[in-house]
Amino acid sequence: MTYKIDHDFHIHTKLSSCSNDPKQNANALLSYAKKNGMSALCVTDHFWSEDVKGASNWYEPQNFAHISQILPLPQDADVRLMFGCETELTKNGILGISKENFDKFDFVIIPTTHFHMEGFTLSTEQLESPKTRAKAWTNRLYQVLDMDLPFHKIGFAHLTCHLIYRNETENLLETFNLISKDEMARIFTKAAKLGVGIELNSGDMKNAQAHPDLFKPYIVAKECGCKFYLGSDAHHPDKFDMSPDAFAYGVNYLDLDERDKFILI
Repeated sequence: MTYKIDHDFHIHTKLSSCSNDPKQNANALLSYAKKNGMSALCVTDHFWSEDVKGASNWYEPQNFAHISQILPLPQDADVRLMFGCETELTKNGILGISKENFDKFDFVIIPTTHFHMEGFTLSTEQLESPKTRAKAWTNRLYQVLDMDLPFHKIGFAHLTCHLIYRNETENLLETFNLISKDEMARIFTKAAKLGVGIELNSGDMKNAQAHPDLFKPYIVAKECGCKFYLGSDAHHPDKFDMSPDAFAYGVNYLDLDERDKFILI
């Protein structure tokens, strides 16, 4: 059976500092789900645990007391609304969520491609060239996969994100050309074994539509047995409008079916 576009597990609300949009609230999410026939959504505002040292000035206010203001989420007979978060991985391999805090969330997104946070997620040296960024892309995934985490409720966000090389498409493409298929296979074989979800981000899918080489990691991930979930990464309501078509393009390009779907229990 063809992969159903029936969920969105990466959505921000006004409680993420990068949104701060009063229109981006739980009711807007529910309306988006109903309009597009979706049966499950997950709120994933940015989060850094108070008991983990090393937060940036931007992340420090994104604590549990702040993001849990979205609770309780609306209850609906047709749409399951879940409470998740998007945390961060620092340049020193510190994850912004403690093991104890995983129990507070239905789903935890770990982005490894926020290369724009220079000095926090990556050092200046790591950002020097496509070669150093390619190395950072692989190393950061290995760092997370080597941790003792509940991977059944973890997703890797936007693996081909434009933030790897902001506004420099040729360098972004070169970065992925420098990562061999064998290297990707080692990463995704481990990811599949651990059960981590791989995100089909609507922005990434739209970008890959224009630059098909960016589908390479997802093709390898599928070959290695990884499971995929959909994420609009919406910060404002207008992002909802373009996401279903972008999801459909990615699903069709990768020829996914329901067996390829990451399921949140």
